[in-house]
Amino acid sequence: MSELDFLTDPFLIDPDDIPGPVLVTGAGGCIGAWTCAILSRSGVPVIASDLNKSPQRASLVMGPEAAEDLDWVTLDVTDGAAVAEMVAAKDVAAIVHLAGLQVPFCAANPALGARVNVEGTINVLEAARHTGTKRTVCASSVAANSFPPGQGSLETIYGAYKLANEHTAFVYWADWQVPSVCLRPNLVFGVARDQGISSRNTLGLQAAVLGDAFDIGYSGAYNWLYAGECAAAFIAAIRQDGVGAHAFDLNGRAGTIEAGLATLSELVPDHRVTGSGGVFPVPADFDETPLRSHVPEYPAISVEDGIRATVRAFKHLKSEGRLPPLPS
Repeated sequence: MSELDFLTDPFLIDPDDIPGPVLVTGAGGCIGAWTCAILSRSGVPVIASDLNKSPQRASLVMGPEAAEDLDWVTLDVTDGAAVAEMVAAKDVAAIVHLAGLQVPFCAANPALGARVNVEGTINVLEAARHTGTKRTVCASSVAANSFPPGQGSLETIYGAYKLANEHTAFVYWADWQVPSVCLRPNLVFGVARDQGISSRNTLGLQAAVLGDAFDIGYSGAYNWLYAGECAAAFIAAIRQDGVGAHAFDLNGRAGTIEAGLATLSELVPDHRVTGSGGVFPVPADFDETPLRSHVPEYPAISVEDGIRATVRAFKHLKSEGRLPPLPS
């Protein structure tokens, strides 16, 4: 038992829902950490893969010992042969493909971003094709909804890659009957969310617990997709054999920066976190009804409950000396 179990308690599943090991790519990231924690605590065998063994974020969600005990494997998703060998050798029953470079890293090195985000997804679909894997879910992004241009969202090279992946997945079904689900998470917040342009609301919660002054940099309408709920949606997508190639928005709750700060003020009355600047350039209210109609039921977490759980966890991590400093 870990004192952090309250984070994953709402999202545990019946291990019989998944008939074998789950390969999680990008397990060192935020959504990967939560996915591994939920599956592991549910009793589902997990293969946690990343470029290097990366238990740091998972330890924030499930505790250091449990994170270290995961079956960590080194996997470069741009190496198609390595991906295929891993899926076959580990007798993988399902794949949660989260490995990818986020918006600023793709902008800084577009060619590398394409290799990781696009070629990496092709390699995962190829592995699923040749092993007959029927349960594959891939991380797209609401950034894909920015295309064609003029949709009211900021267009990024990252979003272009994600849109390409969704169409690639469609072709894999049309040509080779490889089923898949692509999920487009909106703005994820919660423990272990510490990088990317939409992490600043989480960093604000962390700053409040640390006692630091911090400006989120945005105001007004904002999406709050709790990290546990996000991971639970990815897991729901592999709790049944797939048919077809689907892409769904994964929205969480629409809210505002100001309402989030009001909840924070109830928990840390003397915080020095502010929200200034304009509205974040992504709509806060995409419709996730089609997703919830397609996959088994998973919890919906309110903004207030997500903030409370996150602040509670940050306070616990601080008491243990494990709450990281804010990124520079």
